[in-house]
Amino acid sequence: DDFETIRQRVPVICNLKPSGKYVTVDLHNAGGIPQVMKMLLAHDLLHGDALTVTGKTIAEILTEIPENPPADQDVIRQWDNPVYSEGHLAILKGNLASEGSVAKISGVKNPLITGPARVFESEEACLAAILDGKIKAGDVIVVRYEGPQGGPGMREMLAPTSAIIGAGLGDSVGLITDGRFSGGTYGMVVGHVAPEAAVGGTIALVHEGDSITIDARQKVLQLNVDDAELVQRRHQWQPRQPKYPRGVLGKYAKLVSSSSLGAVTDLNLHS
Repeated sequence: DDFETIRQRVPVICNLKPSGKYVTVDLHNAGGIPQVMKMLLAHDLLHGDALTVTGKTIAEILTEIPENPPADQDVIRQWDNPVYSEGHLAILKGNLASEGSVAKISGVKNPLITGPARVFESEEACLAAILDGKIKAGDVIVVRYEGPQGGPGMREMLAPTSAIIGAGLGDSVGLITDGRFSGGTYGMVVGHVAPEAAVGGTIALVHEGDSITIDARQKVLQLNVDDAELVQRRHQWQPRQPKYPRGVLGKYAKLVSSSSLGAVTDLNLHS
């Protein structure tokens, strides 16, 4: 909820790939992160009194930076002419993500996708299907058991999302996962689905061919299956045996919280 509140207040002012035109070196030449920070500070979106590692506050470090970017470039937009009027990370909720999920919606050409679920129990299985040409336009890919506990570790789905682009399906396929996705990801990709599959989240109950709706405008992620059927599926669901019953990863999987709570391991520890 905090992310969504902030997203609505902070515009996208940098015209950068993968959804924009320019690359990081162009951002640097246009004023870089200091210029962006000064603009945020000028619009009361940064705590200027926060200390940095230099011992100076953010406001002190940015004293010499102009409030507005150079007028002769298009990499960092003027505040009143943003690339997008709101932030690019949206929180989607619905019966598939009662605790929320994260979608990067900048540059998405099809903000609403409803299609049949193509279900995969791992990143590797999903990637193989894409490379074999088994994914078609209109499909909604589900990659599950890749969350904080199920992974364990919540790795990013960089290979499948890249393969989708390589197959020419970036604007016509949806992908949802309880894992993460890369900052370079393009298209209708929804990550951080919570609760995750390993703890019995609804993503664990999806069957191949089920209808799924991803609606970036209404901020909805919905499995179009009636409640009675979901109750029956939940009753039949059994948790999987952990991939790592012992060792560091075994301990991590036992301790880690939901991604909606930060995927932290000390949530229940008290001082």
